[in-house]
Amino acid sequence: MDSPAAPAAQPTPFSVLIRTASHAQHTEAENSSFMSDMLGGRLGVAAYRRYTEQLWFVYRALESGSEALAADPVAGPFIRPELARRAELERDLAHLGGPEWRTGLAPLPATAAYAARIEECARTWPAGYVAHHYTRYLGDLSGGQVIRGTAERTWGFARKGDGVRFYVFEGIGNPAAFKREYRELLDALPVDDLEKQRVVDECRRAFALNTAVFAELGRLFPRTA
Repeated sequence: MDSPAAPAAQPTPFSVLIRTASHAQHTEAENSSFMSDMLGGRLGVAAYRRYTEQLWFVYRALESGSEALAADPVAGPFIRPELARRAELERDLAHLGGPEWRTGLAPLPATAAYAARIEECARTWPAGYVAHHYTRYLGDLSGGQVIRGTAERTWGFARKGDGVRFYVFEGIGNPAAFKREYRELLDALPVDDLEKQRVVDECRRAFALNTAVFAELGRLFPRTA
């Protein structure tokens, strides 16, 4: 009598694949000297302000392209208004730099390259845009909360107040549930395996672009203590 066939192995969910495939680049970004020094409370508020300015350029690129992608079958499901960060960044920057915070504001070269790549994907490659969307927003909901806590303790910002509003997602009552839903969207991404691999590669590229921004910030703000 034949033995029953072993059940077929279930494919790895894409959300797991993209997280594990980009783990090394993610770790490198988190462990940059600039981020380590900032999280360790070893940098002044000027470094935090400059970092927040760079985020504004990145999120301007992400969110300027979102409206055009809202109806796209690949990127559209990820466009969620409760994620939008640009207005919160502008409120934080007004708190950090006053009403004239835009005066003289310019991206670092690495930031300009990062924003340009996001804009290119938003125009020409919705699945690539998803890679950048994923690396930024899920990071904000997770590790971003560590940055918020450090900023509140180190520079005296009010808890979840002006200066750290970028990290406060008032429209998301249950971040853990939201992140589960987001990963389900990744798992259901309507592209083939070859395109999924390209998305993974773009995710790695996104982390590398982010790490380059940290490297430039690290040169501008070496450790002070």
